[in-house]
Amino acid sequence: MTIRLILAGCGNMGYAMLTGWLKSGKLAPAETFVVEPNAELRARAAELGSRVASEVGGIPADADPEIIVIAVKPQVIREVTAGYRRFGNGRATFVSVAAGTSVATFSNILGVRTPIARCMPNTPAAIGKGMMVVYSNDHVTDATKARVADLLSASGEVATIADEGLMDAVTAVSGSGPAYIFHFIECLTAAAENAGLAPKTASLLAMQTVYGAASLAAESREDPAVLRRQVTSPNGTTAAALGVLMGEDRLKNLLTEAVEAARLRSVELGK
Repeated sequence: MTIRLILAGCGNMGYAMLTGWLKSGKLAPAETFVVEPNAELRARAAELGSRVASEVGGIPADADPEIIVIAVKPQVIREVTAGYRRFGNGRATFVSVAAGTSVATFSNILGVRTPIARCMPNTPAAIGKGMMVVYSNDHVTDATKARVADLLSASGEVATIADEGLMDAVTAVSGSGPAYIFHFIECLTAAAENAGLAPKTASLLAMQTVYGAASLAAESREDPAVLRRQVTSPNGTTAAALGVLMGEDRLKNLLTEAVEAARLRSVELGK
């Protein structure tokens, strides 16, 4: 069967994406080929039905993939990508899920006519609840853009941007964002314990409250501000707490400062 997709590098994110593609039926196992030097990850990919190799030289000489996904760490991305030059300049569309690596970097390695889509996923993609944001250069056809979006949708929601420069903002919001939420859960748990709740109960209350509120916000047709007002009775307990969080825009200013710090660091790492 024809190899339709090559996954260059597996890792936890690559493995999660591969699992989503196969379980959803968006790709048949025999249509995928995984190049992964780590024997354990390679074995896990093989268990899913993918053909595997430890290095790029193991790809069949007659392979003619539609898409090649680069899912390796940024520090080795140039070396790894160089091994796929024979698929450049239009033979395949390359999709990068590596942080901080520009489309221009791939074009310099693979050829200026190479279709390249740059994707920023986040860790909830591992359970199909991720946020994937994609920028594509002018060589990616509309049909291929749709195909890439369809594949990525197996891991969560997909959005596109027309300006690659906004990828630093995307990184700061959805790429790094899960860590902000995890820390919020940590802080809410600590606050619950400080209020007298047992650690196990405090953890459950904090975790389920964040999960439930996020689920309600995602499934409701109401704006989050409307949902907030629905919970807040005048002069009630919620109003007292929000007076602390919203007074002088404390939480808003703190998050704005945090996102900007992450954005600036993303710009710096991309140079």
